[in-house]
Amino acid sequence: MSKHTVMMKHVLGALALTALPAMAQMDHGDMQMQGGQPPADARDPHAYSGGFTLDEGPYALPGPRQLTLADEHWFYGVLADRLERVDNGDDQALAYELEAWAGLDYDRAVVRAEGDIEQGRLAEASTELLWRHALTAFWNRELGVRYDTGHGPDQGWLAAGVSGLAPYWLELDATAYLGDDGQTALALEAEYELLLTQRLVLQPAIELTAYGSNDAERGQGRGLSDLVAGARLRYEFSRQFAPYVGWEWQAALGDRADQLREEDEATQENRWVAGVRFWF
Repeated sequence: MSKHTVMMKHVLGALALTALPAMAQMDHGDMQMQGGQPPADARDPHAYSGGFTLDEGPYALPGPRQLTLADEHWFYGVLADRLERVDNGDDQALAYELEAWAGLDYDRAVVRAEGDIEQGRLAEASTELLWRHALTAFWNRELGVRYDTGHGPDQGWLAAGVSGLAPYWLELDATAYLGDDGQTALALEAEYELLLTQRLVLQPAIELTAYGSNDAERGQGRGLSDLVAGARLRYEFSRQFAPYVGWEWQAALGDRADQLREEDEATQENRWVAGVRFWF
């Protein structure tokens, strides 16, 4: 070892001994680990611009505005989450669940439609027109109207709810309704996508519906009324197109089950489904 190297080791050792008392006296109480709560304005596109805009500041371009940021563009999408053939052992039907939306990052207009087609006729249908507003990075607020046809007299509703992505990638949707004659309803839905491979996806889902009062004519029972649970296994030829097969169990609960028993109808039903899921 050279004399120069030995001298450098002594110098560095002395500096370290000098710095140790100061380091021991440092207050680490205000130090935080990486992560934690994001700032309240984390989703605000103007929060970190330093006061500059496209119209003012040293980077503003002369004449009419020439740039449009991503959060100022209009986007749209159409999702056919379910387009399937349903077989319960006795009868067969076609079922659909569609959603279309258009708007900006924070505010969008949404149309949701679902229903059943039996023997070439629309047997039951529900259509919603909603305004969706982003509350946080993963949650939305929804307000709008809904219109049901097919089971008893037609019925209109006012709708208010939240939807979003919970921890562990669980998709949740909760909507409260106020309908004709003061009827109320609550619909809860949860689903999860389990990637068995990059193309083979298992999607279990569960849906609960509750009503504020009995309406046998429309098939509504007070309290928890309907439960639907099942799973669909799809193969994604592309992210936009995937055929699937699945199984679903539907059960009537509480007062709704009593109504069906009085009509000598089954309170539970098993159904096999096969269909296609696509979006663009």
